[in-house]
Amino acid sequence: MTTYQFVDYLKTPIGTLLIQASNDGIEKVIFTEQQSITIRKNQWTDLCKQQLTEYFAKERTEFNLPLDQYGTRFQQTVWKALLNIPFGKTASYKYIAEDINNAKAVRAVGAANGKNPISIIVPCHRVIGNNQSLTGYAGGLDRKAWLLKHEGIAL
Repeated sequence: MTTYQFVDYLKTPIGTLLIQASNDGIEKVIFTEQQSITIRKNQWTDLCKQQLTEYFAKERTEFNLPLDQYGTRFQQTVWKALLNIPFGKTASYKYIAEDINNAKAVRAVGAANGKNPISIIVPCHRVIGNNQSLTGYAGGLDRKAWLLKHEGIAL
C-alpha cells in the first residue's frame, strides 16, 4: 500500500466529497463533514474531480478512472461486481451474491458493499433490498435516494 497520498475535496449538491489517491489511482471517495486534511493534488484527484463534476451536472454516466482499492479478496470481488451495475439501474444484494457465484453470501455482500471506499464511482448506492427498498448507505439514506433519483431511478 502506498503511503504517499494525494487528497482533494469536491463540493457537491449533497455534501462534500473527500477524494484520496495514490500514484496508481483513486483510493477513496467518501462524504465528509470537514476538510481537515491538507489538499495535495495529483493527476488522479484532478481527473476524479472533473468526472464527478460531470456526473453531478448530468454530463457523465460512466467513470473512467484507475482504482487503487484495498480490501479482502471477497471485498474486491464484490466491488468489481458493483462496477457492472449500469447508470440508471439497480441490483439487489442477492443478485450480487449470485453474480459472484456465492448465492449464500447475501449478508457478506452487504457487509462488503458497506465497506466500499470509493463512493459513487464504485456504485454501491445502486444496490437495494430484494423488495426494492432502500437499505444502508455509508453516506446516508438521504444521499442514496438523491443519487438514485439523479440517475432516473424511481423507487
